[in-house]
Order: sequence, then structure tokens, then C-alpha cells
Amino acid sequence: MNPNENKQSNLTYEELKMIAEYLQKNTKYRPAIGVICGTGLGDLINALQDPNTFPYETIPKFPVSTVKGHSGNLVFGLLSGQQVVCMQGRFHYYEGYSLNMVTTPIRVMHLLGVKTLIVTNAAGGINSSFKVGDVMILKDHISLLSLAGENPLRGSNEERFGERFPSMNNCYNKELRQLAKNTSNELNFSSFVQEGVYACVGGPSFETTAELNYLHRIGADAVGMSTVHEVIAAIHCGMKCLGISLITNAAIMSYDDDNVVCHNEVLEVGKKRSKDIETLVTHFVQKLK
Repeated sequence: MNPNENKQSNLTYEELKMIAEYLQKNTKYRPAIGVICGTGLGDLINALQDPNTFPYETIPKFPVSTVKGHSGNLVFGLLSGQQVVCMQGRFHYYEGYSLNMVTTPIRVMHLLGVKTLIVTNAAGGINSSFKVGDVMILKDHISLLSLAGENPLRGSNEERFGERFPSMNNCYNKELRQLAKNTSNELNFSSFVQEGVYACVGGPSFETTAELNYLHRIGADAVGMSTVHEVIAAIHCGMKCLGISLITNAAIMSYDDDNVVCHNEVLEVGKKRSKDIETLVTHFVQKLK
């Protein structure tokens, strides 16, 4: 798909099934675990054994990544002996895609047999106790887009994926969160692993000081421009989800702060901490039954 075409398309169940069947015909893997590698975290793919890579542009009707730091591959392989499928780069609402297109890979993963979804992202730290380089396990989210009416489930419901009104309580599965915390303790990562609430905004502009203070007041610990739409679609499909944020920059909460947030800073922190994220996810996957 040309990145400038059909960004607002709503793929039908039959089209999504066609994508899944194309992938199944061209790979030996039948994964039950899906992983989304966020900005600067695509090196997780290096941990896969015997990888089978599909560039997004080679997959029929699949969206294409347009953001620096997102390679644009769907990669099947073995991670800690488990069959997985990984998105090396995701799609964002701010690229011009509809939320239906943003969540296309989630529904394809469901049709491939994925039951557990691990979602990673780069996020700005709002909680003053968080430091740049910390890792946050998501316990909940605030979807500013959904509250304003932009939801990946908007429109007619496809019952073959899930019910019309899915519950979002415990959308970040309690057992998976505990398993991730236990894993981080075993790896001696507890000094930089936090737990908190992720706020999703539309982007691509970074937030103003007033907006960040608003997000702080309504309970957000970190803010980003992804993840939530994917989790909503995954819950609709009956998946269990684990969310992991890498805190790549500190939110500018004061008008006296002259620092400026930039995307290159996000990528640089991602490079420095990517090995630890890779280790955490690899050991976590090993414990999944």
C-alpha cells in the first residue's frame, strides 16, 4: 500500500482474513504471542531465532510505517522457545491513518491465533518520581481520543471479533502485570521499573505545559501517542494485554523550564535502554504458558 493512499480505509473481515491467510501460507509459524515494538525499541527483533520477515509494503492491503524509528516489518520467529509475531514499527493516528487502519495488525494477529499481546512504547514521564530511562508497566490508560469520540471500535460492530461494548476494566491483565514485575525483580531491574497510568493523545505535536499539568491532575503518569487504540482492539478480540512504556523524556511541567522535547532525544534513550527491554520481554515470554 502506498503510504499516502487508503489511510482512511476500513478493511472488512474478509480482507483481514485474506491478509492472515497470505501470511499463514508464507510462514511455518503459528504464534500465540504478539509483540509491538515501539519507537526506538525495534532491536527486540534481534532476539528472535530463525526469523521470517515480511516488510509491510509486501503484505496485501497492509498499512506502511512512515515515522523515523519504525522499520516497518512484520517478523515471525522464536523468542525463548515460544512462537511469536512482532511488529517492528507501528502505525499512528497522526500519520493520517484511521484508527481502523492503525489497529489492522491487531485483528490480523487475532486471526493468526494470537492470544497474548505485549505492547511497548516510548513515553514522556509526567510523574515527578519517574526518571528518563525508567520502564513503566501499564496498569491502566486514559484515552483522550476515545473520550472525544475517536475509538477503533467506532462504526458497525464486527461480531466475529467481539461484542459491541467490551469492558476495559483490567485491560492490562493483572496476572501478566504481576508476572512482568516478578520478572523485573528476578533480573534486578526493580530500581528502574515503575507501574502507572498511560495517557494517549493524538500528536504529532508534543504537549503544552498546560496540557501536561491537566494530564497530571487527571491521573496520568506518562503520555504518548500510541498503544491505547491497539489495546482496545485487542481486548475486543479477546486477547490478554501487557503494556510497557520506556520513559524517554521528562514532561515539561513548568513555564520556567526552558528545555525542549525532540524526537531524536526519544530515539537516543530508546537505544540506551533497548537491551534491558529486550531482556525483560525475553524472560517474560519464557514464563508464559
